[in-house]
Amino acid sequence: MRNKLTVVGAGNVGANCAVWAAKKELGDIVLVDVVEGVPQGKGLDLMQAGPVESYGVSIAGANDYAPTANSDVVIITAGFPRKPGMSRDDLLLANYEVVKAATEQAIAVSPNCVIIVVTNPLDAMAQVAYMVSKFPKNRVIGMAGVLDSARFRTFIAMELNVSVENVTAVVMGGHGDTMVPLVRLSSVSGIPLTELIPADRLNAIVDRTRNGGAEIVKFLKTGSAYYAPAASAVEMAESILRDKKKVLPCAAYLEGEYGIDGLYVGVPCKLGAGGIEKIYEIKLTDEETAALHKSSASVKELVEVIKKKMAA
Repeated sequence: MRNKLTVVGAGNVGANCAVWAAKKELGDIVLVDVVEGVPQGKGLDLMQAGPVESYGVSIAGANDYAPTANSDVVIITAGFPRKPGMSRDDLLLANYEVVKAATEQAIAVSPNCVIIVVTNPLDAMAQVAYMVSKFPKNRVIGMAGVLDSARFRTFIAMELNVSVENVTAVVMGGHGDTMVPLVRLSSVSGIPLTELIPADRLNAIVDRTRNGGAEIVKFLKTGSAYYAPAASAVEMAESILRDKKKVLPCAAYLEGEYGIDGLYVGVPCKLGAGGIEKIYEIKLTDEETAALHKSSASVKELVEVIKKKMAA
C-alpha cells in the first residue's frame, strides 16, 4: 500500500511541494485548497507530467478534506503570503485562523498523520497546529531550519565558488530575523568557515541568511519564496515517509532543551517514521545560547498573542 501525502494550500508553495513529492514518488498526493478548481487543475496538470518525468503516483485536487483521509503526512502551506515591508509577525492573526481550520479538518480524517507546518510566522503556526491537534509533540513539526540552512549553504558556496554539496551549515532558532546561523559548526568538507572566509564576509553572509526570505520578497514584489521552502518541506516528509532518520534542523516543541520550555524553536532533530525521533542538544557557547534565547523570546511574544486569542 502506497503512502499518502496531503498538501494543504495549492498556491506556489503547495503546488511545488506536490511537484517535488511526485518526482520523489513519496506516495499518492492530495492537494487541498479553498479556491474551486485550482487544486483540481494543478493536480491534473501534474498527473500529465508523470509520463514525461517518469513518476506514477496519483495526484488529486479537492476543496474538502474527505479525499485526504488516512494521510501519513499533512503539509500545511495555506495562508496569506508576505508582501514587501510586511514582517512575518504581521501575518500572525490572519494565518492563525487558516492553520487552525486546516489542522482541525485534516486530523478529523487523518488522526494518525504527522503534520509539517510551512505557513508563516512558522514557529508560532507550528505551535497553533500542536495546540489545536493535541497530537504528541513528535508528530507536529515546523519547516524552518532546513530552508534557513539551505540558504546559508547556498551563500557560502557562492562566496567560495565550491559545490554546495560540500557545504555543511547549521541554523537554529526561530524562522525570522533572529535566527541563529552557527558559523562555528558550519564547514566545507570539514574545513571550518573561519579558515576560508574573512570575518567581515562571514558576517555579511550570516546577515543575508537571516534576511533570505525578505530579499526574495523584495524582488518578487507580489509574493514570497516557494521553490526552496517546498523542497525543504518535502525533504522532511521524505525522511518521515521512508524512515530515513535524517538529522535536520526543524522547529520542534522544546520542554527544557537549551533552557527553553513550551515553545517551538529550530533545533537539530532526527526525523523518521514516528516524526521527530530525537532532539539533539548541542553544547553552545554563551554567545550562541544568548542568541538562541533572544530568538525564542521573539517566538514567545507571538505565542502569547495566540494563546490570548484562543482563550477569548
